[in-house]
Amino acid sequence: QVQLVESGGGLVQTGGSLRLSCAASRNIFSRYVMGWYRQAPGKERELVAAIRPSGLKNYPDFVKGRFTISRDNAKNTVALQMNSLKPEDTAVYYCNYAYSLGSSPLSSWGQGAQVTVSS
Repeated sequence: QVQLVESGGGLVQTGGSLRLSCAASRNIFSRYVMGWYRQAPGKERELVAAIRPSGLKNYPDFVKGRFTISRDNAKNTVALQMNSLKPEDTAVYYCNYAYSLGSSPLSSWGQGAQVTVSS
């Protein structure tokens, strides 16, 4: 099993930026898709960004152009740079990994990182 720990959450104003980091207990980036998910109060968890072993990135339309996922193989970390934040981005953000973009996450959910965007 791989342990994943999120950090970097905080409170920002609309239009602001935050950078989240996900630290993995071992390097899995060459074999699995890494993803960032979020869950807002009363809503289901949703994927917001993913990066494949090849480096190809995938984003849903509601964050495209504003969020950027990246990884550092030497440090076993995956980052999520969030720019032009909106109040609807407020949620707890989690990282996880999967066999492919369409498959279920493989790790248990951690504490996540709280992101709050004020209006």
